[in-house]
Amino acid sequence: MKTKQIACAAAAALCVSGAHAQAAGNVVVNAGWMHFAPQDSSGPFKINALGQTMTESNAGASVDNADTFAITTTYFFTDHIAAEAVLGVPPKFNLDGTGTLGAIGKLGSAREWSPTLLLKYYFGSAQSRFRPYIAAGGAYVWFSDTKLTAPMANGAFLYSSQYGNALTGPTTVSLSSSFAPVANAGFTYNFTQHWSASFSLSYMWLSARARLETQSAVGTVRSESKIKLNPIVSFLSVGYKF
Repeated sequence: MKTKQIACAAAAALCVSGAHAQAAGNVVVNAGWMHFAPQDSSGPFKINALGQTMTESNAGASVDNADTFAITTTYFFTDHIAAEAVLGVPPKFNLDGTGTLGAIGKLGSAREWSPTLLLKYYFGSAQSRFRPYIAAGGAYVWFSDTKLTAPMANGAFLYSSQYGNALTGPTTVSLSSSFAPVANAGFTYNFTQHWSASFSLSYMWLSARARLETQSAVGTVRSESKIKLNPIVSFLSVGYKF
């Protein structure tokens, strides 16, 4: 008899702890580790100098992986539909030369800001411990702390057999900002009524245009290339429901 009572009490406790894991009106805050894995490619490198445009089709750049800390806040409109805001410490990305720029090695670095809004749909009931979800939304992306390595900052990358050092000189860079669509899927596991763990994967359609301006002996030289980052973003976090 006692064994049966203990079993019933344990079952009741599990039901209570999982009750209304995520329900209409709930706010859940998650914090954890975010990893960016760019699926990168770059377009041809165009150089505008002396009234003409030269295209270096074999010059490009690749982007290294990056990690950061991120926080999300999710509001449940219904037991199944929620909106999520994603903010993180801007990760630092390093750019490395490829093709004819490969000999330079590291070209520079920049920090990426990408606050994101997602509309999410949760499967299962509000009482479920395990709740998978899918989501879609967008991020507004811009870059800061953009820095060039010495061979780029002094314009040495513009040296050529035709012009020698005539096109080289002090160089600055800027990266364009843009809106990036995001697709997302993941799951939440609820340990108690308040505490949970989550994991998700996102794909972001992101590209940026790098523009360089060099003050050379023969005038201003403008160079640019379009870089597709298209990162796969993984996020492992712990959540608390208020």
